[in-house]
Amino acid sequence: MAADSATVLTKEQKKAAKPPRFLPTRRRMDREIDKIKFAYKGEVIMGITASYGTLSSDDTDIMLTVANINADGTVATVKPYIGYFYRDNNCLGIRFGYRHMSGTLDNAYFDAGDENDLSGDIPYFDLKSDNYSFGIFHRSYAGLDPKGRFGLFAEFELAVSTGSSNFAYESGDVIKRTYSDNTQVKLSFNPGAAVYIFPNVCATISFGLGGIQYNSVTQKDADGNKIGSRKASNMRFRLNIAAINIGMTIHLWDKKKQ
Repeated sequence: MAADSATVLTKEQKKAAKPPRFLPTRRRMDREIDKIKFAYKGEVIMGITASYGTLSSDDTDIMLTVANINADGTVATVKPYIGYFYRDNNCLGIRFGYRHMSGTLDNAYFDAGDENDLSGDIPYFDLKSDNYSFGIFHRSYAGLDPKGRFGLFAEFELAVSTGSSNFAYESGDVIKRTYSDNTQVKLSFNPGAAVYIFPNVCATISFGLGGIQYNSVTQKDADGNKIGSRKASNMRFRLNIAAINIGMTIHLWDKKKQ
């Protein structure tokens, strides 16, 4: 019995001497990431972000291999939003959005050179798309200077968008058209930077780094009859140059707050 008691006691001592895998919250190191206040609890923000980009055959080197080309494209987005800081540096809000895309390619002849033996005509096509969106976002700020003028933020957004597109293409000597209804649900990550240019006006820039999304597309002919559908989901994280947004934000707060 004495030997057994000694053995049990030794196991308990070893267990007590083994350090815990995770430190209790009260013993963890506070890195004071949110020590500098960029925005305060109770503030309301109202703002808008926008982006606009164009692509033209005159702006690229594609003319070296493609002759008689007439191409242009446009992508424009506008996203107003409103949010509330439920605690310092942490905001919860809603965002509305509109996106327009259009592109046309006409009168193109492709020639990669005699050595490559690759040439041919590129048919005419035209694309127009309009989408509307609604989303809920959470944004966390981290101040960079003691006065709280400069800051970085990390934003997560869950958004639903719906819209339609019109695709026209040349088949023989006939221009055919296909219409589609598009629906997308997306959880995205949009980090960015912010700076106060006035006491209550902030300029921001954010970058879309992708996320998880689900897409559903229903295609219709010119008479409105359904001719096909497609559903797909994916997870992709990368910088999207079409999702670089520059915006302005107005911070509203209690004037009595020190």
